[in-house]
Amino acid sequence: MVKNPFISVIPQEEKEKNCGSVEFQVFSFTNKIRRLSSHLELHKRDFLSQRGLRRILGKRQQLLNYLSKKNRVRYKKLIGQLDIRESKTR
Repeated sequence: MVKNPFISVIPQEEKEKNCGSVEFQVFSFTNKIRRLSSHLELHKRDFLSQRGLRRILGKRQQLLNYLSKKNRVRYKKLIGQLDIRESKTR
């Protein structure tokens, strides 16, 4: 099992009480997306993994849209930490 390098950014006590927070969920989805992307580079015809990747991307995008509407500062901070692009639809 690969250790998630992004979760180590969050302190341990916050991780235990906030594992349902939007930031933590986006961290875990980003980790899954990166693992699936590297898998699909090797296995280009794995269509079920491609479908799973699209579903996870959609879920992460929904969470990011929610966060951008509720708290723009937290959204910008999260985007910067994860080094992902901002949503085009605004």
